[in-house]
Amino acid sequence: MTQRLHLVFGGELVTPEKNVFRDVSKIHIVGMFPDYASAFSAWKAEAQRTVDNAHMRYFIAHIHRLRDEEQPGSPTEALNN
Repeated sequence: MTQRLHLVFGGELVTPEKNVFRDVSKIHIVGMFPDYASAFSAWKAEAQRTVDNAHMRYFIAHIHRLRDEEQPGSPTEALNN
């Protein structure tokens, strides 16, 4: 079975209308999760914890979509061989 890794992260945005972080060095990495359900649970907990700050946003990144094992490697990947 293929792993479907998900990264949950968030931080304070410059403005609630755009997904631009105020300070990238202060992004909160919640963690990496093996499935969407556990990532969603972690995302929801952080989103609810920070609900009083309109500038705080948390996201779920589908890490498994960044790497398709059926496709050839990228040029930078070849440097590691």
